[in-house]
Amino acid sequence: MVSMSAPARILVVDDEPFNLEIIGEYLDGHGYELTMARDGVEAWACLEDSGREFDLLVLDRMMPRLDGMELLRRVRRTPRLSGLPVIMQTAAATPDQVREGLAAGARYYLTKPYEPDALLAIVKSALEEAHRNREIQLQVDGMRRAMGSLQVAEFEFATLQQASQLAALASLTAPEPENIVMGLSELMINAVEHGNLAISYAEKSRLRMEDRWQEEVERRLALPEYVDRRARLRIEREPNSIRYTVSDQGAGFEYARYLDFDPGRAFDPNGRGIAMARQLCFRSLEYRGCGNVVTATVEVK
Repeated sequence: MVSMSAPARILVVDDEPFNLEIIGEYLDGHGYELTMARDGVEAWACLEDSGREFDLLVLDRMMPRLDGMELLRRVRRTPRLSGLPVIMQTAAATPDQVREGLAAGARYYLTKPYEPDALLAIVKSALEEAHRNREIQLQVDGMRRAMGSLQVAEFEFATLQQASQLAALASLTAPEPENIVMGLSELMINAVEHGNLAISYAEKSRLRMEDRWQEEVERRLALPEYVDRRARLRIEREPNSIRYTVSDQGAGFEYARYLDFDPGRAFDPNGRGIAMARQLCFRSLEYRGCGNVVTATVEVK
């Protein structure tokens, strides 16, 4: 994988030459290095080549020889590729098909035909998330041994950067930090942007589409009504478990809507983090009150 300062390398897979051409035109001039594959077999050959690294996979669902779902399953079963972000593009999808794709690891969906801005927003969001996750993982690797004996701790944080850095540190208290760090980061980032800064789901979707999300976060952090707000992380180790409680000073939200994958939100540039954290990272995930307190639990054997 490359850094954000180098051109992001994107593998685009579609069995229709016209679709490949259109995607190439949409992404041209935005600093991406594109590789085109005409079906799943050709794409898998590119991915299997250990000398080639990709930062993002843009994948068509319906293809001959090797379809998008089977290619996605191969990617997720391969340790070297398992963290590769995937955008699934499809002409039509039933709710069950969308659930299947999300469960298999396609965190982003695009419905054909789509406008250039929709593709660019999804690509940017996926690459930023992947970059953040890699940075967190590097921090995890560097601090692993120092946190294993921690029993109880409490931290405050206010910015997205602090949330990501603290998530990396806190994950080291778990037996397998790499399994929880992304979920913990999602919960803590939510506490900042949706909790303390009151950025709604719809607002974040719009800001992502307009490429103004980071700008708006920084703007709100400086506003008088938000500048003194803090979120908190409390870690408590028990004989057979570790609890991570994240709280913020916001008004809460309808958290029940976000605990499971919702096909209706699959095509938005955001909105999957809580469901991913609940299903993939923790033994349990429980919100309390109005939704501004959440406790995630991992098992300790």
